[in-house]
Amino acid sequence: MEIKKIKLGNQGLIVPVMGLGCMGMTGFEEANMYGQADEKEGIATIHRSLELGVNFLDTADLYGPLKNEQLIAKAIKGRRNDYIIASKFGWEIDDNNKVTWAINGQKKYVKKALERSLKNLQTDYIDLYYLHRLDKNTPIEETVEAMSELVKEGKIGHIGLSEVSSDTVKRAHAIHPIAAVQSEYSLFERTVEERGIFQTLKELEISFVAYSPLGRGFLTGEIRTIADLPADDFRRSIPRFQEAYFHKNIELVEAIAAMAKAKNVTSSQLGLAWIMNKGIIPIPGTKRRKYLEENIAAASIQLSEADIQQLESIIPLGTDTGSAYDEFSMGLLD
Repeated sequence: MEIKKIKLGNQGLIVPVMGLGCMGMTGFEEANMYGQADEKEGIATIHRSLELGVNFLDTADLYGPLKNEQLIAKAIKGRRNDYIIASKFGWEIDDNNKVTWAINGQKKYVKKALERSLKNLQTDYIDLYYLHRLDKNTPIEETVEAMSELVKEGKIGHIGLSEVSSDTVKRAHAIHPIAAVQSEYSLFERTVEERGIFQTLKELEISFVAYSPLGRGFLTGEIRTIADLPADDFRRSIPRFQEAYFHKNIELVEAIAAMAKAKNVTSSQLGLAWIMNKGIIPIPGTKRRKYLEENIAAASIQLSEADIQQLESIIPLGTDTGSAYDEFSMGLLD
C-alpha cells in the first residue's frame, strides 16, 4: 500500500501523512530518554522507513547533543534527495558541544546553529528548520528574519516553530511564511486544541506536526506500573507519570485498548489514525523496525465519525491527565 502524501504549509512542500521521530536512536546524554540506543538498528529503521514511503525524518541539534544529526547523515549517505529532513535549533549548545539550557533565538546564533547542523547532517540544505522553543528575550521577528535569510540563501527550504502560541505564530508568519508548527499532541495532550492554536494554523494555512503522539509511551500499553520505567527515566519527572495521575491514566489507556481490540488494531495504531484523521502529521519516535512497521500501518486505518466520537469520549477535551513536563520545562513553553 502506498502511503498518502499531503501538503505541509502552503509553499510547495509535500510530505507523507506521517514522519519518523529519530530522537531515541541516539539516546540523550543529559537525561535517560527512552533507554539504550542501538545505532545499527536506528540506521536500519531509517532505511526501512524510506522503503515504506515515510521519508520525512525529524531530528534536532539538541538530541545527543549533535549525535542524532550525525546518525542521520550516516543513514542517508548517497541518498540525500530521497529524504525530507526536519531539524531544530534554539536550545543553546556551546563551542564544547554542551547544552547550556538557555534558549537562544538571536540572529547570530540562528546562523551558527544552522551551519553546525549542516555539517553534522553532511548536507548543504535542511528541508524544514524549526525554532525548538521561543526565546523570550529575543523578538520572534528577529529570529524569523534570520531564518528567512537562510531560506533566500538556499540553506533551508521551509521555516517551522515549536511549542508556540497563536500570537507568536501570527507575528512570525507576518515576517516569512511559516510551514509548520510542532507541539506535543496525543489523546493525552490536547492543550494546543484547547488554546485555539489549531484555528490560527488553519486560517494561515500552516500545518501541524504532532510529537509524542503516543503519549510518551502510554498508548503503547507497555507501561502498566510506574515500576515499568527505569529508575533514571526522565518520564518519572513528568506529573502525568506520577502517583497523582498515573492510575487514572492507565484506566484511560485500558478503555482505548478495548476499543482498539474491537477494531482489530493496536492502541498505538488507533491513536495515530485518530491524529491523521484530523489532517495532522504525527511523528512517532521509534528506534526499531518492528514498531516502525506497526506505526506506518496505522496510515491505512479508516475511522468513521462515530469512531472518533467514541475515542474522544474516553478522554474528552479538557481532561486533566497531568502536566506534560516538569515545572522548569513547562516554564519554557510559550
